[in-house]
Amino acid sequence: MQADNAKISRLLKTARGQMDGILKMVEEDRYCVDISNQIMATEAILKKVNKEVLKSHVNCCLREAAVNGDIDGKLAEIEKIMDSLGR
Repeated sequence: MQADNAKISRLLKTARGQMDGILKMVEEDRYCVDISNQIMATEAILKKVNKEVLKSHVNCCLREAAVNGDIDGKLAEIEKIMDSLGR
């Protein structure tokens, strides 16, 4: 992976910390809307991480496949991911 590993790691650790906080909120029977807000904040971080990873894939793996004339498989992967993102 050619993404900024330090940035990705930092974001994932933040999301993990938020998940721990959400679990604690559930265990403490905190207000549902507060829990939901924290879940959405965590989802936003994970979406940002996914975007960074996918940009890296396009800029490295997809570009390399194009140079090597082996683009069809990589394009199929991207199409599959795009289909998943639409769900």
